[in-house]
Amino acid sequence: MSERSPAPGGLELVEALVNTLDLETGADSLDTEEGRARLGVTEEDVPAARELRESLRVTLLAHAGHPPHRPVTPLGELLAAAPLVVTVDPADGSAALVPAGAGSLTARVAAAVAQALVAGTWSRFKACEAADCHWAYYDRSPAGRGRWCSMQVCGARAKMRRYRAKES
Repeated sequence: MSERSPAPGGLELVEALVNTLDLETGADSLDTEEGRARLGVTEEDVPAARELRESLRVTLLAHAGHPPHRPVTPLGELLAAAPLVVTVDPADGSAALVPAGAGSLTARVAAAVAQALVAGTWSRFKACEAADCHWAYYDRSPAGRGRWCSMQVCGARAKMRRYRAKES
């Protein structure tokens, strides 16, 4: 839905996961082999990926100041089960938190969230205010008060609804 540039760093993975479901049409790319392959999940992983996706969506809605769209497992509970390890580069001493072993989707998301926390980008990662959208986007507005994934689509629809409500 969004014409915005992708979220920075590891948040691009989180954005890709949240945006696998088009709420307006009901199309879910996790239903396709290609969609699952883009995220590195198998058909057996889909129920857990969907649960993670909706927990992320609720968190991103909270970042934008909106209530949950439905009850979900809290994101913290899901990420607590993610196996992560700290790696240290012997050449320069830099450290990173990375998924242990092959890295499940949950562990890769947990590492991305941790990276975003350190970078200070996590709180600007939001979900669109439009109830028929809730697309994930990274808010690059100067004040960090963006409301829609696309001003041309979701923002314009919301403004038109408000205008029509005043006219009636």
